[in-house]
Amino acid sequence: MVERERDEGEGMAVYGPLHEGGDDAAVEGEAVVVAAAGENGQGERGDEIERDGEEERKENDDEEAEKEKKEEVEEWSEIRLAIAELSPISHGKMSSPPPTLPFLGISLLLLQVLDKIGPTMAVLRLDVQRNIERLQELYLLDPSKYSTLTAMVEKEADEGTARKAHSCARAVLWLTRSMDFTVALLQRLEDDEGSEEHQSLAQLVEAAYKVSLKPWHGWIASAASKIAMKLIPERKIFVSWIAGKDPSRSVLKDEIERLVPLLQPFLVDIHDMLAKFRLDRLKST
Repeated sequence: MVERERDEGEGMAVYGPLHEGGDDAAVEGEAVVVAAAGENGQGERGDEIERDGEEERKENDDEEAEKEKKEEVEEWSEIRLAIAELSPISHGKMSSPPPTLPFLGISLLLLQVLDKIGPTMAVLRLDVQRNIERLQELYLLDPSKYSTLTAMVEKEADEGTARKAHSCARAVLWLTRSMDFTVALLQRLEDDEGSEEHQSLAQLVEAAYKVSLKPWHGWIASAASKIAMKLIPERKIFVSWIAGKDPSRSVLKDEIERLVPLLQPFLVDIHDMLAKFRLDRLKST
């Protein structure tokens, strides 16, 4: 026992009291640890809040940019939208057979142009809409298989249904002819801007109809077209409708000059494709 006390005394002499102030030191140590943890936790939380704020700001900026882009596109005229639709084809970014989606896109824009001409184009508009729906239905059955108009026409040619009244081949044919009419009308509208005496829109529409649709219309369709010509709006009103947010004549003229060289070769390719299947000479009743 004496030896143990001596050992403890030596230990105290060398290392000092082993437990003196131990509790206070422990408390202080714990306080330091808790304080450090609190500081770290607040720092991490602050960083997290800052990151969340940055992400939210970025999302808001992206949404705003997307909204502005959408509003800008909505302000485009049908002509400018058609140019955007056809430009990738003209630069060789798509396959050589006429692609289906751009064709449908241009067809839908054609509907909008016919709406602006007015009730006079009601019969043609209905045909265009039905033909678009027919092609959309077949395309959606297998988008990869029917990614080109050639694939659609070839399918019906193999089945022997290409010449039937409600075939997709006929839909392609009449939509293409309707686009021929649109090109003819826009060209005449542009050419007439430079003349001293402007023709009325009815005169321009009739001239475009004679070279594009009339050769393929039977007597029923021709008679309906003659009646429709009497309902065509004034030229100034129509021009303001198709010019979009910028009704300036110079802008409209520039857009027509850009569209026609893009659209005409596209239509020629489709006509050539239809001719290979001997479908280019079909007429209506």
